[in-house]
Amino acid sequence: MNIIVTGGSGFIGINLIKYLINIKSCKILNIDKLTSTSMNYWLKNLEKNKRYKFKRIDLINYKKLNETIYKFKPDIIFNLAAESHVDTSISNPQIFIKSNIEGTFNILEIANSYYQKFKKKNFKFIHISTDEVYGSLDIKDKPKDENSAYMPNSPYSASKASSDYLVRAWNRTYNLPTIITHCSNNYGPYQYPEKLIPVIILKAISNKKIPIYGNGKNIREWVYVEDHVKYLYYLAIKGKTGEVYNIGSNYEIDNLNLCKRICLVLKKANKKNIDYTKQIQFVKDRKGHDFRYAINSNKIKKIIKNVKKTPLNLGLQKTIKWYLDNSEWLIKKITK
Repeated sequence: MNIIVTGGSGFIGINLIKYLINIKSCKILNIDKLTSTSMNYWLKNLEKNKRYKFKRIDLINYKKLNETIYKFKPDIIFNLAAESHVDTSISNPQIFIKSNIEGTFNILEIANSYYQKFKKKNFKFIHISTDEVYGSLDIKDKPKDENSAYMPNSPYSASKASSDYLVRAWNRTYNLPTIITHCSNNYGPYQYPEKLIPVIILKAISNKKIPIYGNGKNIREWVYVEDHVKYLYYLAIKGKTGEVYNIGSNYEIDNLNLCKRICLVLKKANKKNIDYTKQIQFVKDRKGHDFRYAINSNKIKKIIKNVKKTPLNLGLQKTIKWYLDNSEWLIKKITK
């Protein structure tokens, strides 16, 4: 099975590739433009693997992308390539429009042309999106399901919602076999330290202030990244084209309590009598900060039953261990 992973040098992409490479029937092509937040370093050990290839391509480069896809002849395309940091989308939304919308349009056009020409059996274009397209919930609201209306509130989520609609349109109009996934907040190894959990860990071990937006009461649902990529693989096998699937964990926690939990796990893991919670500092809230995200993922669990959910505490322990083991390299990534 020939598999393309766009954005394969990002957080989820790295974890997906490391999972797929252990499946001997898979040949993998990683397509990534390598931005400042890409981490190709963690895939260097695959460079001599005959089942893995890397191409540095921006999805905006239609010609090069087209040549590469036709040459590789994929059975599956996982489209993870996207700008994803909400704060950056607020300060510089233009790059999100270009990458997340124009980039998705390009790869859809090429994938459709390729599919219509070869009609490869079981071909799938799997577009990885976010729960943020559904917008914010109040504390008493039910988690969003696949039929919930889109209500994006940031330039990032708006760009992802736009790309979702493009994928839907190419499925309905051209019969391109597509699947759209919406996942809750991911955490785990290889996450670039601009996101909340690695920021907390790395600020703590660097003896710096741990920034928490507003009053810390904003709620997120967290899924361990290895669980997410397993679902993605099984969707490539069992998922029904034209469908949308939510991928979540039902583990909801507010940012402040998450931070305190990480500080406690970190204290035990570090075997140092340090109260990291004293480093917590509340900072000015993010513009348009959504209060709560939560999704109903019952649909995917009905067709994929062999992914065992990683408990939040266990996932945090694994994540913290990885960051401690790689702290020297990752501390260099802290910009503030």
